[in-house]
Amino acid sequence: MRATRRRRDSRPRLRFLDLLSDGVASLSVRPGRAALTVLGTVIGIAALVATLGLSQTAGNQIVGRFDELAATDVVVASKSGRTGVATASLPWDSEARAMRLNGVTAAGTLSDVDLRGQLVRAVPLNDPQGQTQFQLAVKTASPGLYAAVRATLATGRVPDAGHSDRADRVAVLGPNVAERLHVGRVDNQPAIFIGERLYVVIGILADVQRQPSLLSAIIIPEGTARREFGLAAPGTVQLETNVGAAPVIATEAPLAILPNDPTQLRVTAPPEPRRVRAAVQRDLDRLFLLLGGVSLLVGAIGIANVTLVSVLERVGEIGLRRALGAARRHIAVQFLLESTTLGFAGGVLGAALGTLAVVIVSAAHTWTPVLQQWVPLTAPALGAVIGLLSGTYPSLRAAMLEPVDALRSGL
Repeated sequence: MRATRRRRDSRPRLRFLDLLSDGVASLSVRPGRAALTVLGTVIGIAALVATLGLSQTAGNQIVGRFDELAATDVVVASKSGRTGVATASLPWDSEARAMRLNGVTAAGTLSDVDLRGQLVRAVPLNDPQGQTQFQLAVKTASPGLYAAVRATLATGRVPDAGHSDRADRVAVLGPNVAERLHVGRVDNQPAIFIGERLYVVIGILADVQRQPSLLSAIIIPEGTARREFGLAAPGTVQLETNVGAAPVIATEAPLAILPNDPTQLRVTAPPEPRRVRAAVQRDLDRLFLLLGGVSLLVGAIGIANVTLVSVLERVGEIGLRRALGAARRHIAVQFLLESTTLGFAGGVLGAALGTLAVVIVSAAHTWTPVLQQWVPLTAPALGAVIGLLSGTYPSLRAAMLEPVDALRSGL
């Protein structure tokens, strides 16, 4: 018993720091190979950190755009009966009634004008040699509609309340209509003919963020449509609200616009922004996590390959260590420490590069970078775990080598 204990005590004791220093020394012998191995993990971790950060940043931008535009859009219209005819008429002062609501920043009415088959042309005479008359959509809008749809002008101006009160024959053209009618400027007071009526073009739209049908329409004042085409009532009321006020406005708008029978009005309001935000963020996270996972897999395969090659190249060294008294666990731990060190170093560098990539991309697009603080902090630990798992098989293979066979193969 005592002899056995003395024999066991005579074996060399390898401390963890000794194994760690041996592993670092082995890596420093081939710095080029170690650098290339670390590069795979760096790319994988950097891709994971960058994709997580960019997904959160992009999701924040998408949700911000949604909150800015879609979440502030409310449309009120009359309900249609079984025959398709509106069951109630919107009042002509719907714009003024809607603007009294707290939270409404802009409001206007929009209607379709029935031309009864009349065509539109930009020249006084019909040229039989070419097409000069077109069947185009004509809409009527109250002065506040242009702000409610966030319209921008390419040139000219929009009609005001005076144009509507006087029923002036003026028009604003959408860019598609202006191109077909060959009207590109308003300083020379161009005119178009709707049927036999002459309308002066005072403005040309560049774009609208709501009601895209306006881009392919001729827009005239409400008073003009009432007198010239017998418009009976506005078709819809377009509202823009403050962010977060849309659900409340959707409830209050029918009462404000048609207090005698609000149930006859149909309100189109945006969906719950929290659900949309969560859905968008979840989809983006899944996509980018998949891409980052593929990159990490490539890095893990690189570490496993290099560690296995290192085992095969150092068979003689392994046999010598075993002959000098090193146990199987010492050999396994040494190679595990080498692969873990490579993974940890790749995680540190990858976290730094990934964070830098998020900042650079965000700055290039004038976005606000968004990155959870746990992502770069846990990246080195993730790299170490990847290195540990990647080196498991090579280290076990090294530990299973017999001293005599290892020495014979290494010579």
